[in-house]
Amino acid sequence: MNFTKDDVIGAVGDGLLSFPVTDFDSAGNFNPESYRKRLEWLAGHDVSALFVAGGTGEFFNLALDEFRDIVSLAVETMNGKLPVIASAGLSVKSGKAFARVAEEAGADGILLMPPYLTECSQDGLLDYARQICDSTSLNVIYYNRGNGVLEAEAVKQLADSCPNLIGLKDGKGDIQALNKIVKTVGDRLVYIGGVPTAEIFAEAYLAIGVNTYSSAVFNFVPEMAVKFYRELRQGNREVIKKMTNEFFIPFVDLRDNKKGYAVSLVKAGADIIGRPAGDVRAPLPMPSAKERQALEALIDIAKRL
Repeated sequence: MNFTKDDVIGAVGDGLLSFPVTDFDSAGNFNPESYRKRLEWLAGHDVSALFVAGGTGEFFNLALDEFRDIVSLAVETMNGKLPVIASAGLSVKSGKAFARVAEEAGADGILLMPPYLTECSQDGLLDYARQICDSTSLNVIYYNRGNGVLEAEAVKQLADSCPNLIGLKDGKGDIQALNKIVKTVGDRLVYIGGVPTAEIFAEAYLAIGVNTYSSAVFNFVPEMAVKFYRELRQGNREVIKKMTNEFFIPFVDLRDNKKGYAVSLVKAGADIIGRPAGDVRAPLPMPSAKERQALEALIDIAKRL
């Protein structure tokens, strides 16, 4: 680790968060040189932390050895410039394995993903999260999403029992439920907006004290993504309205054409701006030619905002 616990808490609790795509070559294998260049480029913008091999980075599609290479390269490339947060999850056993690899690679924390497939009770989710938290000395951020959604009381219990749990990332978009968590748990944790295209929820997040969020579009329109965050924090509502209406709402409409496009469109966007990262891996599909044209038009709009 290059950062203290307090440093990581400060970074992930206030500032725009980068979730880079993972670079694959034409054969679908991890492309380290392309990935290194991507991280250097993204880190040159005003962001506060780098979440590698996350949802946008296709964590669910990575083998453990690939994950090791990705995290190691990210830590080496950042060299203490930004905190590097990796991922863990799927099952207790695999979650511990991913956390161990992230720790060995020098990551500053992990984003704990939901368990794979099965429906879960609150006490089962607590046990899942506790076991993985207890297996590592890394800072842990719990990703409240999918079949891994913890309610307020369970989040409080997890925070009380796991000192290395530092945050909760919302992937559900239920502002009432999130507000209940924030009010119940308080500043024991930091809170991160994490629904797909989180900018569309940014004003609602900020209203309940969630100051930051993960930006997937930062991968292909970084200047606009940074401007949106800056204008949001400055309270420039007319600017936010214009950017939301002209870019984010049409982007969400395009994203909703097909499941998986929250990642696929981001990879297509990276290719459009001349920073290709290869295609997504199955079961995700790449956008059609018509959808790509629509994305190109949105990127042109973003350049003018």
